[in-house]
Amino acid sequence: MKNKTAVITGGSRGIGRAITLKLAQSGVNVAIIYSGNEAAAQETLKLAQELGVNANIYKCNVSDFNASKETVNAIIKEMGKIDILVNNAGITRDGLVFTMKEADFDAVLDVNLKGAFNMIKHCYSNFIKNKSGRIINISSVSGLMGNAGQANYSASKAGLIGLTKAVAKELAAKGICCNAVAPGYISTEMTAALTEEQKKSIAQAIPMGVLGEAEDIASTVAFLASDSARYITGEVIRVDGGMAM
Repeated sequence: MKNKTAVITGGSRGIGRAITLKLAQSGVNVAIIYSGNEAAAQETLKLAQELGVNANIYKCNVSDFNASKETVNAIIKEMGKIDILVNNAGITRDGLVFTMKEADFDAVLDVNLKGAFNMIKHCYSNFIKNKSGRIINISSVSGLMGNAGQANYSASKAGLIGLTKAVAKELAAKGICCNAVAPGYISTEMTAALTEEQKKSIAQAIPMGVLGEAEDIASTVAFLASDSARYITGEVIRVDGGMAM
């Protein structure tokens, strides 16, 4: 995958950072999009550059249609092209439907689902022009199973699966693949805040008995981004230890 360029939204921390560095290890140049934590973005940038690839960071709220367009244009201008788009940016605003504020529902749908649409739309002509490309959307098992207290998050991730399949059908004849990865419980900063008792309870709901690692998601994304996955499109690959079987 050397000399290819990947755009990773939410690429500065957690799963996004693992994806960024996994692709960089394969020789992929990386455009890292972040929304607020510049220190984390700079750290990820440094780690990517140490792997010998061309890397840049871009601050952008992907839920903003015009800002997303400007960012995509800047990436193409500075890095030449986009071969791989990874829509990883996501937020949570948990709460039961009864108590959930409209603003919290809207915010999660705007970033998690509309943000992916924005990025795909603005990269669309780039992929068509190149007659190749990989789009990989990071969904969740919550989008397959639902999760109490996460109606907004589950809806956004389920919508992302529908978006994946629609885009896959639109672009398949052009040699462009679009797939989704659905992580289960993954060890991140968020899960690090859980108590040992909570982690044990979660692990009991996973057939493999352990939480996944960000590297597990990154490896799956790297495979889907490679030529080895050239005949896979419209798929949702669970990386969840069997949780959503």
